[in-house]
Amino acid sequence: MANVGLFRGTEPLESVNVTFRLPYYTQWGQSLLVCGSEALLGSWNVKKGLLLSPVHQGDELVWYGTIAVPKGFRCEYSYYVVDDDKNILRWEMGKKRPLSLPRGIRHPEVVELHDLWQTGADALSSRSAFKDVIFRKSWSLTVERPLEVIENKFDQEGSILVHFKICCPYIEENTSQIYVIGSSSNLGQWKVQNGLKLSYSGESVWHADCVLQKGDFPIKYKYCKYSSGENFTVETGPNRDLSLESSKAQPRCIVVSDGMLREMPWRGAGVAIPMFSVRSEDDLGVGEFIDLKLLVDWAVESGFHLVQLLPMNDTSVHGMWWDSYPYSSLSVFALHPLYLRVQALSENIPEDVKLEIQEAKEKLDGKDVGYEAVMSSKLSIAKKVFSQEKDIILNSQLFQKFFSENEDWLKPYAAFCFLRDFFETSDHSQWGRFSYYSKDKLEKLVSRDTLQYDVICFHYYIQFHLHLQLSEAADYARSKGVVLKGDLPIGVDRNSVDTWVYPNLFRMNTSTGAPPDYFDKNGQNWGFPTYNWEEMSKDNFGWWRARLTQMAKYFTAYRIDHILGFFRIWELPEHAMTGLVGKFRPSIPLSQEELENEGIWDFNRLSQPYIRQKFLQDKFGAYWTSIASNFLNEYEKNCYEFKEDCNTEKKIASKLKTISGRSLLESEDKIRRDLFDLLQNIVLIRDPEDARKFHPRFNLEDSSSFHDLDDHSKNILKKFYYDYYFHRQENLWRQNALKTLPVLLNSSDMLACGEDLGLIPSCVHPVMQELGLIGLRIQRMPSEPGLEFGIPSQYNYMTVCAPSCHDCSTLRAWWEEDEERRKRYFKTMVGSDTLPPRQCLPDIAYFIIKQHVEAPSMWAIFPLQDLLALKDEYTTRPATEETINDPTNPKHYWRYRVHVTMESLIKDKELIGIIKDVVRGSGRLHSENETQQQQQQLIHQVANANGVGTNFNVDPLAVR
Repeated sequence: MANVGLFRGTEPLESVNVTFRLPYYTQWGQSLLVCGSEALLGSWNVKKGLLLSPVHQGDELVWYGTIAVPKGFRCEYSYYVVDDDKNILRWEMGKKRPLSLPRGIRHPEVVELHDLWQTGADALSSRSAFKDVIFRKSWSLTVERPLEVIENKFDQEGSILVHFKICCPYIEENTSQIYVIGSSSNLGQWKVQNGLKLSYSGESVWHADCVLQKGDFPIKYKYCKYSSGENFTVETGPNRDLSLESSKAQPRCIVVSDGMLREMPWRGAGVAIPMFSVRSEDDLGVGEFIDLKLLVDWAVESGFHLVQLLPMNDTSVHGMWWDSYPYSSLSVFALHPLYLRVQALSENIPEDVKLEIQEAKEKLDGKDVGYEAVMSSKLSIAKKVFSQEKDIILNSQLFQKFFSENEDWLKPYAAFCFLRDFFETSDHSQWGRFSYYSKDKLEKLVSRDTLQYDVICFHYYIQFHLHLQLSEAADYARSKGVVLKGDLPIGVDRNSVDTWVYPNLFRMNTSTGAPPDYFDKNGQNWGFPTYNWEEMSKDNFGWWRARLTQMAKYFTAYRIDHILGFFRIWELPEHAMTGLVGKFRPSIPLSQEELENEGIWDFNRLSQPYIRQKFLQDKFGAYWTSIASNFLNEYEKNCYEFKEDCNTEKKIASKLKTISGRSLLESEDKIRRDLFDLLQNIVLIRDPEDARKFHPRFNLEDSSSFHDLDDHSKNILKKFYYDYYFHRQENLWRQNALKTLPVLLNSSDMLACGEDLGLIPSCVHPVMQELGLIGLRIQRMPSEPGLEFGIPSQYNYMTVCAPSCHDCSTLRAWWEEDEERRKRYFKTMVGSDTLPPRQCLPDIAYFIIKQHVEAPSMWAIFPLQDLLALKDEYTTRPATEETINDPTNPKHYWRYRVHVTMESLIKDKELIGIIKDVVRGSGRLHSENETQQQQQQLIHQVANANGVGTNFNVDPLAVR
């Protein structure tokens, strides 16, 4: 037999046993698995990872697994929850874990890794909103000892090296050290001056080594911060425990990864206002990117940490005021020319152009945004400046750098804008040979030797300056410690650059919306095509990753519009105009077989409009025969169906316009609504992709088609309805979200917040919690069943709370809308039986804002209009004029402007004082010193409540 040692060297290969230990509760059929960067742990192939085994220890379920690795082994690893076939069900968030064995470990000694599952919330400190803005350092911590260095302290036989590791992102400038104190003498026996001092290793991680004997176990311990003033604060919560397990071989080294240092959670406040609504002394009829610097100054003065905006992408689809809708993107990458400061285009603007700017400034300074006039003026002025300096700009290094970094989207965008204007439509199906996008056609279209090259370059030029101006404002916000929060729209316009370039990523024969909810009892139809997620997944959602990368150039936080759409989207046929008769995608439809098994069989009756003569007479009175003759056929006595030329909502609307004024005696709008009601009078929606599958119509019990059924059919259909909408889809929707949302979150280091309003499946909040996504709580739209008004004091920390938002009326308008509701609010939330004032007086606004400021939510964000309600001077304008959007109106004009300039608000020290007064004492104030003092006071209070002293000057006492 050959001597294997000859091939392996003179010494046998030594190995060390590494044991993974993680407390984590799973459901039946689920297991925990560790997978890493090296082959021994699967090389990131989860199917080849190390399965762990569960052991019940007291109230905990602890998972263990051991693997033999060579001396000096190093890798990264993460934990996964898998099913019996090792399919991933979920994975921990945050960064990959480093594994590096300490020197001095020999075969067959054991290294135990005591880990905690990393949630999305644990990873928040690494998001740019905190890392680069809120907790930015004017000073820098020096790395004292790299994380991978575990000191060799094996000084005697039987000793155990314990390596403590903690993440502490919130370090004040006067905090000099982090300590571990505990019951062991090596940990100071709870005396801080004798505790174990940790070293900083970078990335907010502190660590230290401690040699213990077997008799020292079990130990209890806590982490604490020690400041230069000889004060220290102990982390909150119960003592941490570390024990040796008698059933296992004694480890030589225990690496204790304790997650986050437990502190009173940080909370901040912010202001929300659309960019177009901001008013300044220099703008041309609309808020501009440069004006963000004024908004940031005001936010800092008022004690806020965040400025929240609506989407600012180009929406120039129709060339009219319809384009004021900020959620209907022409391009998900291009910025909107609306927000350009034309005065900043050049330092050498000709005198005649300066005069034109001044005239436009005076002409456009209206109560509301004049969208079309503003766009026309800005583009006209910009073209004149461009013609003067195009060669200088386009040949500059700065522009060339911008172009090279953005040409993948910039070229198609510029070409699209040219073709849109040339063909006088954004409907690219009308562009002849350019209807179908190709890179070859694009390169020819934008090449230098074409007649339209100057036009193409003008669009480059505008985007370049928009980039410079927004970048300037974003850098300014960061320098002032203010988070700039953007908005990620759920959809794109069907006539957009993105649908032209990437038609395979969209289902162009469908439309997105929302089922009936707080905003609209008939649902909403936004008109966007739904996403083809299967196609998007083929390149790991590259289009989404590019969107987030682009956003992160300017923002440190973002709002995911309609996050429910990443679980499931409300999908409507392209011919629909309203949002009622839709279905969820993805979803598990009802099969014809399961319906038939329950005695449901008349599928044409249930899935086609149920129209009887009595319905026509009830709706249209004496004129029902005229309606019937124009729109309906009588296929049986007193039974009607729609004619072929009007059997969809769009066909009805089109036909109404052709006969309006001739034979209709009622208003066109009313007739359209009544005809839509007839068309929607169904119980089941036949699946367009499989005629033997069905979806229950939303609120089917409200339809007269349902009312005319026999009791058996009603009961069966009600059972199917509630299963379909509240149980059947939950696992499918959870899996769908876990395929897409992590890709978004990992595409940038921005802080992500999800707009989770509406009909919320039960899987949504657990997934958001798992991924570290911050939810939204609007008091008048509570997510808790049975409540008319949300209770801010009971909100979860991982939320943004607000009294109102851009999709609903302002605080003042809501107060005035409904007298009975106002009384109920006053009794329930204020605790008073007296008659409330008819108007939202400053005292009322103060009370409601204070409610939200004091909520446990991470963020309290207030529309600027609600903050202006704190002072009588700003409440003279009718409250209804302050509304930004009306979700029930698909053609709403988004044009609200604040009636006071930002310069004036900055000078209004009285209002700023009122706002600071309401924010002060909550721990949310922007002032760095005040915030830290308030946070420290809260930590001290919690520590004292736990019986732990916190102020150690001359003669420290033992902490127990």
